[in-house]
Formats: sequence, C-alpha cells, structure tokens
Amino acid sequence: MAYEVGLWRIGGSGEPVRVTSGAIPLESQLETLIAQDPTILGEPLMIIGRQVPTDFGGFVDLLGIDGDGTLHVLELKRGRTPREVVAQILDYASWVKNLSHDDVLAIYGASRQESPFETAFSALFGVSPPDELNADHRLTIVAHDADPATERIVSYLSSFAVPVNVAFFRYFEDEGRRYLARTWLIDETKPSRTASVQRRSGTKETWNGQDWYVALGEDETRAWDDARKYGFVSAGGGTWFSRTLISLPSGARIFTHIPKAGYVGVGTVTGEARPAHEAILEIDGELRRFTDLELKGSYRHKGDEHDETLAEYIVPVTWIQTVPRDSARWAQGMFANQNSACKLRNKFTLDHLYKEFNLTDLEG
Repeated sequence: MAYEVGLWRIGGSGEPVRVTSGAIPLESQLETLIAQDPTILGEPLMIIGRQVPTDFGGFVDLLGIDGDGTLHVLELKRGRTPREVVAQILDYASWVKNLSHDDVLAIYGASRQESPFETAFSALFGVSPPDELNADHRLTIVAHDADPATERIVSYLSSFAVPVNVAFFRYFEDEGRRYLARTWLIDETKPSRTASVQRRSGTKETWNGQDWYVALGEDETRAWDDARKYGFVSAGGGTWFSRTLISLPSGARIFTHIPKAGYVGVGTVTGEARPAHEAILEIDGELRRFTDLELKGSYRHKGDEHDETLAEYIVPVTWIQTVPRDSARWAQGMFANQNSACKLRNKFTLDHLYKEFNLTDLEG
C-alpha cells in the first residue's frame, strides 16, 4: 500500500501548519509536467511520444525510454475505474512489447523532435543508444489516488513480475505556491521489479550483413599509427578482449573506432586473426612477420608467453580510407561499444560514416 504524503509549513512561532492537498486542477497539466520533466517520476527518461496511437485504436498518454533502452508506458488514470485503467495499460503493453527498433525510431520521428534520436539520447544519458531497444518495458499508472481494488490488482500483477506500478502525485497549495509530491504503490527497489520480459526479435536494428565495428584501444600495447601503416587491427590481453575480434570473418568491412576520439578508418578484413608472434602481413606485395616490423606498440601482455589466451591477436586489413587520430570522425549519438568487435547496425552512425568516408552503398 502507498504511503500517505503529508506536508506541513512551519509557522512564524514554530508551530506546524498542515498544508491541505487535493487533485491537480487539470489532469492534462500533470501530463504536460511529466512530458517537460520526466525526472519527477524518479529517474531520467526521454519522452519519445505523446498521445501515441496504437494498432488497437487507443492512444498511449506518454511513451518514454530510459538509458537502458527500456520503454516506459505512462498512463494517467483520468477518473477511470480500476478495471478500466488497468485493462487499458495492459492492452497498451501488449502493443508495446512488439515494437521493433525501427518502430521506436518512427514513433520518436513522428513526434517532430528537433534532434535525431541518437543525438538526443546521447545528450540526455551521456552514452550512445544501446544496440537493442525495447528488450524490456515498464508500465506506470499515474494517479492522484487509488482505491483498494486498483492496489490489489496492481500488487497481484507485480507479484508475477508484470512490470506495472502506480505513481501517486499529491498536489498542495500554500500561500500562492503550488507543490507536487510523489510516492509509489510498490517499492521500485525490490528485486522482483527487475524481472525482464522474454526478448523478442526486431528489438535490434537490422544488420546490413557487411559492416562491423572495431574498437582499437590505444595505449603502450598498441598504436593506431602502426595499424594504419601496416594494415591491421588488434586486441588482446584476455579472452574477453580477443574473442570478438577473432570472430571477424574474412571479407568483412570494418569501421575502426578509437575510444574517446572517434572513427579513424574503414577497411576490409583479408585474413583470420592470429597471435602477434605468429601473424604475417602482406606489405607492399611482400609477406612479413608481424614481430619483424618497426612498431610503436609492444603488442605484448604480461604472461602471454605462457598463456595464449592473453596474447594480442592481429587481424590483417586492407584499408579503404583512414585518417589520423586527431582527425577522427565523431558526432554526438554515434555508436560506441566496449567489445573489440561487433556487428555495426546503427543507421545513424552508418549514415555519418558513409558520408565521412565517401561510401555510397548504405542500405535501408
């Protein structure tokens, strides 16, 4: 059961004077307040649509997304009965759970936002959008109060990991000032609230079948100048770092990214990954051992002489175009990932990279 919120003003002589509460004069005003500042619900949210039409004829009051890519369905009670409001939000959930990555972007675009989705997401959350959107969703009924029936129904659904809750807003007026206070029916920190729905196809952007992302972490171990000069990318120091790089297929087109700098090259993988001490690269028509090259990086990790899983792995690449590190290509909202290599699906990023590197075959 939700906690009752009380508010007292301390009078001039120190006595507490209770401030009376009531319903917000216009419930549409609460919708506007949440749309303007979703953090009043307790966490950063980006509103991607307001009065969003569903395939079933209804309209979701507010549809938001959080930094993990989880969609949030926000529905105001608007004086409806418990059965009506709970049934409505569950009906909306049955629609939202099937939204694909492209559907989410289309809803955002239909709301006529000024910035591209990726740019707005990055500006708000400080990170690029996750590769998967709508892998999970949450349902929030927004109300001034709720009768016992609503509380029983929502609590019952929540006990079976249905991600539904009620946010109560109390409205106060005192000497010309207006205040809002918020409580929740169910404690959002309980472990049961983190249960995820089963993942569905379509929540990731469609992959074009050819483009990959590669992260090249520059330090004393490796250097972009080496990779650019001799035609390779590398990663290592443990299975977590090398396993995705090893999975790069021959013929894959890769876009190489230096963390905290940007994208510095596009090229084609021409062979399989090999440990640095075994790698051979073709340079100016001549096959040369990697360890015989004049290199800025060491391409060694402590203990790698005894454990090949710690080795630095080298993948040969024929560069299509490269730029120096200080000319790296980057725009807010572009894709970046901690994996050494992964499929590059993000169309916003690809649009920028195809333009920056003068490529013309972007699909979609």
